[in-house]
Amino acid sequence: MNIENLISDRAASLKPSGIRRFFDIASEMDNVISLGVGEPDFKTPYAVRRAAMDTLQRGKTAYSANAGLMQLRKSISAYMDRSFSLEYDPQSEVIVTVGGSEGIDLCVRAFINPGDEVLIPEPSFVAYAPMVTLACGVPVPLETLAEDEFRLTPERLEAAITPKTKLLVLPYPNNPTGAVMRREHLEAIADVLKKHDIVVLSDEIYAELTYNGRHISIAEIDGMKERTVIVNGFSKSFAMTGWRLGFLCGPAAAMRQMLKIHQYALMCAPTTAQYAAIEALDNCEENIAQMRDEYNLRRRFIVDAFNRLGLDTFEPEGAFYVFPCIKSTGLSSEEFCEQLLYSKRVAVVPGNAFGQSGEGFVRVSYSYSVNHLTEAVRRIGEFLAERK
Repeated sequence: MNIENLISDRAASLKPSGIRRFFDIASEMDNVISLGVGEPDFKTPYAVRRAAMDTLQRGKTAYSANAGLMQLRKSISAYMDRSFSLEYDPQSEVIVTVGGSEGIDLCVRAFINPGDEVLIPEPSFVAYAPMVTLACGVPVPLETLAEDEFRLTPERLEAAITPKTKLLVLPYPNNPTGAVMRREHLEAIADVLKKHDIVVLSDEIYAELTYNGRHISIAEIDGMKERTVIVNGFSKSFAMTGWRLGFLCGPAAAMRQMLKIHQYALMCAPTTAQYAAIEALDNCEENIAQMRDEYNLRRRFIVDAFNRLGLDTFEPEGAFYVFPCIKSTGLSSEEFCEQLLYSKRVAVVPGNAFGQSGEGFVRVSYSYSVNHLTEAVRRIGEFLAERK
């Protein structure tokens, strides 16, 4: 039997992540500086780790409710209220998920019928389109441009909507560009959406890493809460990537359907991580502020450094990435990354890994120490100088 002949067409058609190829190569090389992984270099706050250890010592390791511990859902509800003035019923409008990624998957699968179109602003997180494909939907990329500060414009949104459009992914603060949508931009988008029966999947995993004022959720805009599902989590804000914990907030009627999928696919999120997250939300917001201040220092350093090197770099206002333009080198995104890796042992991510509109750019994460970034910039400077 040739088992490959039995693989589903949808699974076989998926391309491997464009991010991983370069890090698989880098992992086998010596003296590589990686600026590619989207992971905080901070440890999970000690109080959060201590809370987890305490629950383990007390043997609190049973399943939780499918939707998550009620205590955690109440903490999430309180967080959404104090941070964004958004009220969600912890009983019916909050689900705790296995990372933000599961939350995205649940939302897509709950809404998409075969052939439904999902609008995805690009460049953006690599998993959106594959998740849509696996749900038998049709991913429709919406190009965003550096001259628009990589924001989705109402004109591009309106032009992309068809009778088959069911869902808009709104990925801000954005990975890989660091772009944000301010209130006036969201209001313009909302004016378009309210004319159509379109649901918004607002991926707000980087909401706490916003540098010029607080993050604004599209659910705060009049008329949008009832058509918006928010995905958030603990990975980026609390440096809890390996804990695999996220959450969904949205209308009760939609959450009931997502909960059914969650019940059958995963049952519940890890209980130990849930207890840790209660401590994070209730007592550790100061840790977020400290990490955000450090990221802000690195952000200013890396943007200035790349611009001095002649790589035109948009100033990000959120997340922990910069997206320098490398078109001046005459190399494609993949050529630039491959040559930089082999010649200078610096790993960054080609922009086209995040959609074709990312061609001509590379993603660089500044979730690393300033010393780490300084040495990487020095090597990149050498690489550019040798090409002149």
